[in-house]
Amino acid sequence: MEVLKEYRVNDRRVLVGVGDITEEVVDAIVNAANSYLKHGGGVARAIVRKGGRIIQEESDRIGYVPVGQVAVTSAGKLPARYVIHAVGPRWGEGDEDEKLRSAVANALAKAEELGLTSIALPAISMGIFGFPKDRGTRIILETVVEFLRNRARYLQEVRLVDISRDTAEHYLAAARSLGLESGNGP
Repeated sequence: MEVLKEYRVNDRRVLVGVGDITEEVVDAIVNAANSYLKHGGGVARAIVRKGGRIIQEESDRIGYVPVGQVAVTSAGKLPARYVIHAVGPRWGEGDEDEKLRSAVANALAKAEELGLTSIALPAISMGIFGFPKDRGTRIILETVVEFLRNRARYLQEVRLVDISRDTAEHYLAAARSLGLESGNGP
């Protein structure tokens, strides 16, 4: 990941960057999943393509996951240890902001439950689910900051990574509007 900015929250790191989430060397990557854990498009497809069929097979055994909730599988051949599948909302289904907050908070809580120190998150719901990027990146960043300030014990690093520089720029704008200060990053 090309790190564009690093922020410090209670001596923990939040990195914003551009890159391929499937290449992140972290304890877990988060998949922007659908409720049936059928990984046919977007980030989900890339994860299964690079990580191997085992991720889809484990997902099939889990079955259905409600919007706002998460499930965990191994990461197959990916450099991460786990994939946390977070089901975000489709734009227009109602109560999207709260559902996105829930999906992100539950992914972070699952990482804590597993005792993980590092996680990489994509722009959940902002691809084929149609969530507006300016709104979604702000919600994700707010949720991450709140979690690191008030709930994190193990998590030391959260990477907000997207293949699109445009999405990363939305995160940077959200960070400015939230008054976050840069750490030691570029």
